[in-house]
Amino acid sequence: MELAGFDFAARTRLVFGPGTLASLGALARELGARRVVLVTDSGLVAAGHVARAEAALRAAGCELATFAEVSADPDALDVERCAAAAREHAPELFVGFGGGSAIDVAKGASMLFANGGRMQDYWGFGKTAEALLPLIAVPTTAGTGSEVQSYALIADETTHQKMACGASDAAPRVAVLDPELTLTCPRFVTACAGLDALGHALETAVTKKRTELSALFSREAFRLLAANFARVLAEPADLEARGAMLLGATWAGLAIEHSMLGAAHALANPLSARCGLAHGLAVGLGLGAVVRFNAADPLTRARYAALARAAGLSRSEDEQEAVEALLAFLACCFSSAGIARDLGAHGVRSERFLALAEEASRQWTAQFNPRPVGRAEFVELLQAGLRGT
Repeated sequence: MELAGFDFAARTRLVFGPGTLASLGALARELGARRVVLVTDSGLVAAGHVARAEAALRAAGCELATFAEVSADPDALDVERCAAAAREHAPELFVGFGGGSAIDVAKGASMLFANGGRMQDYWGFGKTAEALLPLIAVPTTAGTGSEVQSYALIADETTHQKMACGASDAAPRVAVLDPELTLTCPRFVTACAGLDALGHALETAVTKKRTELSALFSREAFRLLAANFARVLAEPADLEARGAMLLGATWAGLAIEHSMLGAAHALANPLSARCGLAHGLAVGLGLGAVVRFNAADPLTRARYAALARAAGLSRSEDEQEAVEALLAFLACCFSSAGIARDLGAHGVRSERFLALAEEASRQWTAQFNPRPVGRAEFVELLQAGLRGT
């Protein structure tokens, strides 16, 4: 068996457990920072979480400025506004506090603060000349895995194209994984974040860049997420299930860092930008069709089957039967969430398929899918999504 090589550096320290938000100030001071910019959104302010984060930082003697204007789907203008606020405070540290949007805006603002310009200048990897300030990420949803990644996903404000902007020092120095912060996450947001994380685990397990290391993270992520997706929706106050989902999302984020993503995410970006679907929902709606499409490749089918067995979804040695169990599980996720599985129920019409498929074919992640995907294949995937299959 040929083993794929890898180059692994653990860039992010993980601090996991209920109540770990209280350590935020001490962690900031350990990084040598006193002046801090906290990047977050108004919903977390209203939930009272931001006040707790601010209290932890101030108790450690930090001088704090809070930017709470992150939008749900941030673009380059959001990042510019955050960077402008940061310049007024002259920080030594950024804290990204919230979902992937807040963490990504904090990464982007750090790029602009240190290097100037606009986010469009950093589309790609390694385009920053000056070192970035350290970043602490505090995720409040169990979904994106941005807390352990070196990329910020930011939309161009004109074209709505998602730009993956990466730098080796954009990866957070510390990720504070406190499941208590996810207890107030609304049911729909919990479901969409979970679908996104499941998509990360499934796609990273089979991409062309998959390695033996990334496969470990993919498998453990999927095991935790599959066991707790329905549970956390049925019992939203279950802290153990919340913690499992949060840790699963982080493991999946580490898998992305080392293996990238595939066709489901390539399709999700135009669905979000053009049809207004939440990112995690868009990923989930295309995921079943992508799994079925990719499973036509024997090696990919074997890898999906192994995931299904590892998660206890199937005991069958027949790979196709195991893949069918995996597909049945994905259908059950939508049932558990009370969300329709077909694109039409979410306002996506067939007359838009050609334009959506064309845009999906140009997405960066499409090139890593285990089977080649172009406009024709994406049209087929959209047609399957319209049927809810």
